[in-house]
Amino acid sequence: MSRSIGKLSVTEHSLIYSVGTQVVAQKEVMAANDRIAHPAGAVGVIVRSPVDRTHAYRVKFSDGFEAPIHHDQLVRLAEFKSNSIRDNDAPLMSSGLYDRVIYRCVIGSRAYGLEDEASDTDRRGIYLPAAELHWSLFGVPEQLENDETQEVYWELQKFVVLALKANPNVLECLYSPIVESATPLGEELLEMRSSFLSKLIFQTFSGYVASQFKKMQTDIRNQGRVKWKHVMHLIRLLLSGTHVLRSGEMMVDVGQYRDQLLTIKRGEMPFAEADSWRKELQSDFESAFQTTKLPDRPDYERANAFLVDARRRAMEESLP
Repeated sequence: MSRSIGKLSVTEHSLIYSVGTQVVAQKEVMAANDRIAHPAGAVGVIVRSPVDRTHAYRVKFSDGFEAPIHHDQLVRLAEFKSNSIRDNDAPLMSSGLYDRVIYRCVIGSRAYGLEDEASDTDRRGIYLPAAELHWSLFGVPEQLENDETQEVYWELQKFVVLALKANPNVLECLYSPIVESATPLGEELLEMRSSFLSKLIFQTFSGYVASQFKKMQTDIRNQGRVKWKHVMHLIRLLLSGTHVLRSGEMMVDVGQYRDQLLTIKRGEMPFAEADSWRKELQSDFESAFQTTKLPDRPDYERANAFLVDARRRAMEESLP
């Protein structure tokens, strides 16, 4: 049976293609004077990646021409080739996948304890594709997205791999205080969620925060401004990271720091002050790392056993 606990966004840095990725333009690439430099379908290489999806990539084409292209106007070349197979029978590839969700939760500001009247409700979760579809030529998408309803669901194996790598979005999903539904298989995953926690959290969290603050310092120098919401979430990430290293539990609800974090979000805290707090938290994070009782690595064996068992159970008529 599934459970419901009542009444959420993959953070801005997720799913950003790296420099060197080959991509296919989904729309005509325009040059000056409304001239078409390259047709839709042209292949280029990313030479500069944005901080988040609201900014454009810099893409270079075979003739040396470069253009800014947004995320929704391009697709990875490897994915484009795979979609050529899937498009021949798209209904088979996508049919009923949303009905295969085994875990659904709320993340984002509502789960963080930072919501206000304008906050969206962002749902994340996991789906288990039917065995026949997973074995088929068409394969399954690594995630399902519905922008209108603010929902994203990772395919189970993709989710497990990200969790083993200490991806903060995925770990927050496992520890969200707002779980809306979970099948028996989803419950089993929640019961073993501590298996994904390890010292890798320190490298993953702190490395990302340091690189992003460095970019923000450049934005301050060049543009005189930063995205304060992003600053707030980087601080929140350090708070959560330190907590998990010390307690062995992921802290998603940071309501105890609500006033300070929302002060940053509103741009009412000078960047130098926010950066100073960041440095203090980083030092605290390093101290927690030195004394943490978390293992050096996550429990790969348990995660693999769970995934294999889930694959077997995907052959059942009903959703496990």
